[in-house]
Parts: sequence; structure tokens; C-alpha cells
Amino acid sequence: MTPVKIWLGYPYPLGATWLGNGVNFALFSETAASVDLCLFDAPDSRQENIRVPMTEHTDQVWHIFLPDARPGQLYGYRVFGPYDPERGQRFNSSKLLIDPYAKAIAGRVNWSDEMFGYVVGGPSEDLARDFRDDAWGMPKSVVIDNAFDWGDSHRPKTPLHSSIIYELHTKGFTKLNPEIPEELRGTYAGLGSEPSIKYLKDLGVTAVELLPTQAFINDKVLVDRGLTNYWGYNTIGFFAPDTKYSSSGITGEQVDEFKQMVKNLHQAGLEVILDVVYNHTAEGNHLGPTLSFRGIDNQAYYRLSPEDPRFYMDFTGTGNTFNLLHPRTLQLVMDSLRYWVLEMHVDGFRFDLASTLARDATGVNKLSAFFEIIHQDPVLSQVKLIAEPWDVGEGGYQVGNFPILWAEWNGKYRDAIRSFWKGDEGKIGEIAYRLTGSPDLYQMSGRRPYASVNFITAHDGFTLNDLVSYNDKHNEANGEENRDGDNNNHSWNHGVEGPSDDPEVNQLRLQQLRNFLVTLFLSQGVPMLTAGDERGRTQQGNNNAYCQDNEISWLDWELDGRKQGLLDFTKKLIQLRHDHAVFRRPKFFQGRRIRGSEIRDVMWFNPGGNEMTDEEWNSPFVRCLGMLLSGDTIDVQTFQGELIRDDTFLLLINAHHESIAFVLPGQKDVAWQLIIDTTSEKGFCDDPKALVSGDEAEVQARATMLFKLTTGSTAQARHESWKKRQFAAPHNGESKPAAEAEKKENSEAEGTAVTSSKPKS
Repeated sequence: MTPVKIWLGYPYPLGATWLGNGVNFALFSETAASVDLCLFDAPDSRQENIRVPMTEHTDQVWHIFLPDARPGQLYGYRVFGPYDPERGQRFNSSKLLIDPYAKAIAGRVNWSDEMFGYVVGGPSEDLARDFRDDAWGMPKSVVIDNAFDWGDSHRPKTPLHSSIIYELHTKGFTKLNPEIPEELRGTYAGLGSEPSIKYLKDLGVTAVELLPTQAFINDKVLVDRGLTNYWGYNTIGFFAPDTKYSSSGITGEQVDEFKQMVKNLHQAGLEVILDVVYNHTAEGNHLGPTLSFRGIDNQAYYRLSPEDPRFYMDFTGTGNTFNLLHPRTLQLVMDSLRYWVLEMHVDGFRFDLASTLARDATGVNKLSAFFEIIHQDPVLSQVKLIAEPWDVGEGGYQVGNFPILWAEWNGKYRDAIRSFWKGDEGKIGEIAYRLTGSPDLYQMSGRRPYASVNFITAHDGFTLNDLVSYNDKHNEANGEENRDGDNNNHSWNHGVEGPSDDPEVNQLRLQQLRNFLVTLFLSQGVPMLTAGDERGRTQQGNNNAYCQDNEISWLDWELDGRKQGLLDFTKKLIQLRHDHAVFRRPKFFQGRRIRGSEIRDVMWFNPGGNEMTDEEWNSPFVRCLGMLLSGDTIDVQTFQGELIRDDTFLLLINAHHESIAFVLPGQKDVAWQLIIDTTSEKGFCDDPKALVSGDEAEVQARATMLFKLTTGSTAQARHESWKKRQFAAPHNGESKPAAEAEKKENSEAEGTAVTSSKPKS
């Protein structure tokens, strides 16, 4: 062994830290007997060239300082202790371990039986220790220099209620873009390049939400099938950007490349939100590999079965659950989050299976230490926090139950909107809640409409195009005989499974795409668009493309007329949302007369021009609704205290299979201008049609229309139609009003109409 100068070092900070005059190494292990630091010359070195015993042990942290070490140094740990799985201990010094605090990781796992701490295939399974060395096939941790020139870059700090999130995969978004230099496609540099930023800015989104970019492992079972863990929900390094997306190098260069990407996006006014996976790690269940945490301190890092600590508690469906009940494991998660904010300058996080993070011995707990620490933290409490509010454990579905400061992926929004446009019965009441920011889920807990991250599709599931093209999933390419993926998709193929040459089928599918997009971007809350949905991307019916690192998942940048039209429509919709504050209110509608005014901030109308009755709200047959949004408010102000004024809009939605004549509301001398009609090829009207209150707007089957008030005051517009008529909801598939309900009340030749029931507030 080459002699190396050794100093005592410090127990804090954890990890490998370049201090200018050397590198401090610190590793927590509560129950290890001893630890060796291993230094390597190259990522593919088969064994360490220097092994240094870490003799100093302070507060359960093993530490050492090497004054001759420099950034770029490759290293790993060997941790000694008992191998006793039945007591929850899995130390194995034959296995090189990744530093949990590694800021960069070089290389990949070259899968073989040596990467497992036990004798694979042995009669006693994981109970017999494997003594073979695995350093030859393990990734190496890397010492980095955190210095980076951020220049005048600053965070956009877009208010959440004004945000439009674009969920994308770093590689999949850039891999096929011909405008990006070939050597940068599929990388951080490619995402931060001028062509990518121009597309995002032209589209109008305010933030990119990146599928996992923290260092992750390709599962052996996938590699053996010739596949990869494309999505990346298999984390092994909570501080390190994954090298798979690096164009510049793997020994620390990937860190600077990630920072440059963030800097470029910030300079364009775009925020960066990371999808992070702290609920489990890549080491799997008791038969998984020993890569890092398991060999450092299995009992501290994982939740083990109280009855039999050989086995892991699994609330994630991945084989293990990260143990946030242990203070050092919780510290690691918080240190990681702060690192990505303070050093990498990201703007927020989307937490995968976030219910798991709040679990204690009693279940999901809103008062868990995880929430309490984030809420009092001066750094983390000020960034965007988005939960995937469920896991696979009992009581794990927690939509609407996260505390203040948190937004949530609103799974109820997704399911309701899909079901409604598919034509399911009994959805009209829930649709009203979803259009208005889901007050039934968030208002009573003191949260705002922007607690609801509205989405119709995400990386997990059908694309928007496939949602209207397939009744069933088609995941055969995943190699699991189509058993994987969700069967409950609320999708509809419109008569043909998959691609169709039938022009009527294709026209209706395109119309439904426009319906979904209008609903998404005109709903209160925070819209999230999945990359490629704005241009009709397909995954060929695969609703679980987690292992498809190929054209199934990559964004296709070629545009035909259909895709271009959908893209143009989406851009205009997003611009409409940006232009009109009424679609992105930071406060909930009150649904009643505003104090001191005759104006209501939201009203609901049936096709007869009447306010919706309780009977209609509860009817399973109602699939048509009018929502009137007031641009005049007294509850939404600028920072300087000025009232925000906007136009007044009327949104008509019809999910019936036949057209319905809708009487436009308002007193006499009120005029409306048609802005959007999803039955038209462009969606937006080139020559906007003008109608007046009392006129009948023919809302075509499965269509949406948006009107803007052009003549008359908002107070005049927010009345039942002066020329209203009775309307009976279609029954048993009938879409036209019953003959006896066709009689028009309050016509020009007759007197006052019959008063309808009280409106639903």
C-alpha cells in the first residue's frame, strides 16, 4: 500500500468534503465495528490502491482527514460488523459501499452474484454470507469541488398559483431533437441548451419537473431482460446527479453540467423541480444487493419487521422502506434536500410516494417529524413542495390530507376528468369541485387552490393521445406478459383500439384531446402537462413504460398537420391562462354573493339558462354544465393592495353523445363572444362569433365552448337568462330534452319565468 498522510478529521459534515487543504471523510454507522476508507485510481479499478482504517469515531460517526486528497478522488467504504440477518445486521466488508453522502458517483453496477451480500442460490438464501470481493464491479464515490460561477443567475420565484408545470424526462425530452447538437442529446446540457429552452418558452410553461435525476441503479432483473430502469425510481445516491445524463464526464463534471443546466433555465425564467425518491432505495428486499445503506447500517437506514428483522417493511412495493423514524436517516434526507436547494439551486421537489415519508408506528401521520422539520426549516419551507399523496400500504391514499405548505398531485382530479369526458354518469357535482380547485379537499384545512396540482396524465400511465386511443393497456414490450401497469385507466378508444384510418374516429379523438386540454388549463389550481401531450405523443398503448429507454418513451420531434395543430392550440390555451387572472386565482371561489355586491365570483347554469338545482347536481344523467367566472373580485389583490380585475367568462361543457342547446345567461343587453369551440379544427375561433343573452348556443356532442363577456356589466351577466327555459336532463342515454321540458318560459311575448330552486353554493 502507498503511504498516505492521515489526520484525525471531523465528524461533521457527513460525506467527503473538500476544505481547500485536503478532504474530510465522515460516515455515520451506529453499530459498525470498524470502517475502512478505500481510494481508487479509476472508475473501473478492480481493487482499491489505498485502504485507510478510519480509527476516529465520534458520536457514531467515523471520520478522517486526508491533506493530500483532492477533488476528483474516487473512493468507497468497507464496513465491518456482524453478518446476522435474523437480527437485522448485514455487515459484509467484502463489499465496497457507496457513500450515502456522495456528491458524485462514477461508473455503474456490473451485475454479478458478488454484488449480493449472501450466497446467491444457496440453500439458506440470504442467511449465508458471501465473502467474494465486488470492488471490480461497483460504482465509486467521487470527491467534488462545490465551487461554481452562478453569475447573476437568480431564482424565478414564480408563485405557485401562476405556475404551469411541464413534467419531462431529461433524456427522453432531448434525445431525438434534431436542433440540439448530437453529443448533447439526452443530457443535462441538452435540456439546458438554447433549442430546448426556446421550445419551453414558446410553449409557455413556467417550470420543468424532472423525472428522477439523483443517481439510480438499473435493476439486475431488467438488465437481464435487456431493459433499463428508464424512469429512475431506484435511487442509490441522494446527493449525486446521475451520470447517465452527463455529456461532460463522470468524475464530478456531471455536477457542474447539472448546475449549468439550472443556471440556463433560470436565466430564461424557468424553474426546476426535481422528482425525488426518499421512500425506498435500490437495494430492494432481503434478497437484494448490498450497495450502500444495507452494508453501512441496515437497522438504521431501513424499516425492518418488528417480528422478524430479517425482513423489511414494504409500503412502497419495491421491497424496502427508508427509515425516516431514525434521526440520522431523517437528517440525511433533510441534508440532501437542502443541498439541492443551496448548492444546485433547484426550486422545489415532487416527492414520490410521499405518504411513506410521513409514516410512523401508527400509520400516515400529518404531525410526523418529516413534516415538522420541513415546516420550520428556513430553506425548505420556502421552496415548492409537491406530494404524490399515496403509497401502497394500508391507509396510504392521502389525497387532500397533507398539511399546509404542501401541494399535491390531485389523483381525484385526474380520475374525475377522465371519467367525465368518457361519458360516465354521476360526475357533474365532482366536476364542479375539480374545476374550482377542489375546495372539498383543501379548503377546510386552510390551504389554497394551488394545493391542487391538476393533471390528466403523468409519466406513469397512458399519454393523452393513448388515453383516447386505447381501452386496454398494451405493455407486452416490458416482458411481463402485460401483467404490469394499472388496469383502471378510465380510457376510451372511441371505437377502434389503437391507430385508426377512420376519419370520424380520429376527428373525435382530436376533439377529446382539446376537451382535456381546455379543462386542464381553465381549472383553478396548478396545471401539470406531461411532455409530448401537447403534440400527441404515443407510447403505443404502453401505460407503464418505466423500462423503455427507446422511441416508445422518447419525444418525437417530427410534426405533421395534426400534431402541429394540437401544439398551436396548447400554446394558445397556456397564453390564455397567463393573460387572465380569473383562471389562476390564489383563493377559492366563495360561490355566493360577494359582500357589499350583487356579484358572485362563480355561478353554475344548466342548459336552460337557469342556475343548477340540487336535483340536477345529484342527477346521474347530467353531463352538461355552464360555469360563469367573474372577472370582478374584491378578495384578490396585487401586492400593493389594488384589486385585480379581469374579463368575465362562461365555460360550457357537454360530455353527452349528442348536442345540447344551451341558453346563454344574463339580463338583456348582455353580449358574449365565442373564444373556443373544441369541435373546430383549430379550437380557437379565427372569427369569434357573437351571441347575446337568451340566445341558444349549440354545444356539440362531447365538446367545450368558452365565451367572453363583451357587452354589459358583470353584474348583468351573472343572472339567470332573461329568456330562460326549463330543461330536463337526458335519461338512459337520451341527449335531447324531453318534449314537455322544451317549453320556453319568460319569452319575449310572455311574462316572468318560474323561479328555479336555490343555486348550489
